[in-house]
Amino acid sequence: MLHLNVSTPRSACPVWEKRRAKQATSAVLLLFALGSRLGAQSDDGTELSKLFAREWEQRLTEDPLFATTVGRHAFDHLLPDVSEEAQARRLKGTRTFLAELVMIDRESLASVDRVSYDIFERQLELRAADIEFGDFHLPLNADSGFHTDFARLPHQMPLQDVDGYEDYIARLEAFSTYVDQQIENMRRGLERGMSLPRIVLDGIDVTISTHIVEAASKSVFWEPFESFPPGVPDDERERLRRQGTTAIEQGVISGYQRFFDFMTDEYMPQTRTSLGASELPNGEAYYRHKIRLFTTLDLLPSEIHQIGLDEVARIRAEMEETIAAVDFGGDFRAFLDFLRRDSRFYAKTAEELLKEASYIAKRMDGKLPSLFGRLPRLPYTVEPVPDYLAPKYTTGRYVSAAWGSTEPGRYWVNTYDLASRPLYNLEALTLHEAVPGHHLQIALNREIEDVPPFRRFSYISAFGEGWGLYSEWLGLEAGFYTDPYSNFGRLTYEMWRACRLVVDTGVHAMGWSRQQVLDFLAVNTALPLREITTETDRYISWPGQALAYKLGELEIRRLRREAETELGERFDVREFHDAVLANGSVPLPVLRQAVETYIKRRQ
Repeated sequence: MLHLNVSTPRSACPVWEKRRAKQATSAVLLLFALGSRLGAQSDDGTELSKLFAREWEQRLTEDPLFATTVGRHAFDHLLPDVSEEAQARRLKGTRTFLAELVMIDRESLASVDRVSYDIFERQLELRAADIEFGDFHLPLNADSGFHTDFARLPHQMPLQDVDGYEDYIARLEAFSTYVDQQIENMRRGLERGMSLPRIVLDGIDVTISTHIVEAASKSVFWEPFESFPPGVPDDERERLRRQGTTAIEQGVISGYQRFFDFMTDEYMPQTRTSLGASELPNGEAYYRHKIRLFTTLDLLPSEIHQIGLDEVARIRAEMEETIAAVDFGGDFRAFLDFLRRDSRFYAKTAEELLKEASYIAKRMDGKLPSLFGRLPRLPYTVEPVPDYLAPKYTTGRYVSAAWGSTEPGRYWVNTYDLASRPLYNLEALTLHEAVPGHHLQIALNREIEDVPPFRRFSYISAFGEGWGLYSEWLGLEAGFYTDPYSNFGRLTYEMWRACRLVVDTGVHAMGWSRQQVLDFLAVNTALPLREITTETDRYISWPGQALAYKLGELEIRRLRREAETELGERFDVREFHDAVLANGSVPLPVLRQAVETYIKRRQ
């Protein structure tokens, strides 16, 4: 917190037609010579590199916030243009890049370039489909969106000198226009029936109203003006504070106020009463698109639903064994109620929860050399979820640092409402979000050399979230979960991800109600009821994303079993993990081919 053959109607999503006609089985770069080019690059390889470079520059120009996160600072004074006109321009540009790509002979490329070709093609096709479906009319979900992302700006900007502060102030001023464009997009969404369900929006106002403060000095955006780095001369600081005050008052506070008024007066009263993505315009095709986007697989909703039910049954059996081991005197439901109510399983203070999470993370740090041959250079820290997000936010999440900044990675732990943040889940949460999960994987991804920049800064959900869930399971091998209640917490987290396959497809393809989702999660997991509610609203408002975790983890564990079977005594867990992570974030079919190549080479 970040994956085969469905026939999407061609008229609904024409960009997929091009791929079906020419897609070949991906070749895989050799894992132990990552990024190396054997021999001179072919003419087609040169043209491909030029295409990657041109598209990357356009991508950074179109999204200045993304440019900042990847360490390109020429656009630090700008915010993206998200208007309808800009979306049409991006769609045209994406189609042009796709047309150029198909003119390159994929089979003449080196193996490393074929992998990049396939990932690049997939990204362009998905981006075009997003715009064609009008996904930009939904710039938020139940717990976050463009407005919460913007609140991270003080920690993303390179505020080291006067130029950095002036860029920051320019972005604060530009927020007003940015908000107005997002509001217009959401209005257009209302007109065409592309909106969030009303029921998931209760409580979202706090993520907006927190930024409507009486004075600039009370805003989260004021933090950089509290103290200045040595690169800002003393005689410039008062001027920057004055300009910052004006920018926060006229750009930020007024922008959030207009967004708040729009949400409460106009948007929420008109949003749809239905739940599923299937109820949106061209909804069935839209949900299939989201399945492809987040899982990298062509699976039917019914197939995913059944995989989920099978996993729920398997994990339930393991949970029953754990309950028997602690000699609990009641049934499964009684045990869940016991876990949700007994005070021994809950921290008394936010500091206690953060300290426990930090201790778990530090213990795992010490285990990493026995599990990985290659570790990232970037450190991470443990922090509470910011107050402006916490009430409607998930229990924890990883937030990566802008490339080249002085910031660490951040493992956020939600300390709001401690009675809904059980300690028995904390080992699994920490291993998923920090190490060996998201921090380790994302930091290593960005350190890969000799691949196009889009590879280093891509996040493919099925790979990233599958790795995060695999990391929870890996804790068993590293000596965690020795307490049976903590192991039950691990199982309840795995069950949670299995349930997601059932409830996401249930809501978005099979007409499930919100109460059905709440009940299914409540009777199958030990998640606190508050967390079940926030998670349910997240799944309803973010179709397909919840499918990435379990499908990705199942593939990684399946590949590990194959490697262990094929290699026998030659199997080395450090080599296997390095092989899985060596290519960065990749679609699951590419990962499978990569691991198969690793097994053959190791044999």
